[in-house]
Amino acid sequence: MTYIDWHRKRCFVEPVDESGRARWNGFGAERVRSFTLTRATRDVLLGEDPPVRLTNRASLRLAEARETFLDTVHPGGTLIVRRDGGDIRWWTWAGHRANATLSATLPSVVVPHRRTNGDWIRLREDLTPPRWQNALRDAQANLALPQVASHAIRGLKFSEALPSRLAEATLAARLMDSTGAETALTESIRLSTLTDR
Repeated sequence: MTYIDWHRKRCFVEPVDESGRARWNGFGAERVRSFTLTRATRDVLLGEDPPVRLTNRASLRLAEARETFLDTVHPGGTLIVRRDGGDIRWWTWAGHRANATLSATLPSVVVPHRRTNGDWIRLREDLTPPRWQNALRDAQANLALPQVASHAIRGLKFSEALPSRLAEATLAARLMDSTGAETALTESIRLSTLTDR
């Protein structure tokens, strides 16, 4: 891009002699896990066997994973787990996009400015059941667009040609998973307290 005519909303570009190179500045596997893939992970942790033949080593690792995550999965819905140290996580198993949507929708109970995880959302340590119920009631009425980091806006193709609010809204709309978020909000949610062993 050589020049932007902001008044006419046009970008001027010139071809270059070098061949182009496509780049993927990916987020890592965790950041792209969908609702479907994350829920399939939860199903396997709950005991469903994957539709493949497993080696002995894979079967052993799967048994270890099921033991490790035993306190984070619930067949009838999701879990809020409070650990001895005060850490509270809502194990939604809803995927990155749905959890980003839920985090933006529940600001009164979610720890702010945390990177989104596809399996769980970190909740405030002072969370009480009444605060949680109020937040859920408000969330079910209207989902919010996820927060978008400024570096993500800079990575948007032709971001210089877009007003910053439009670029942010475009990325937030792409990031939102309203179906996954609504599923997590309407499922049964169990509260659990774990003590360190």
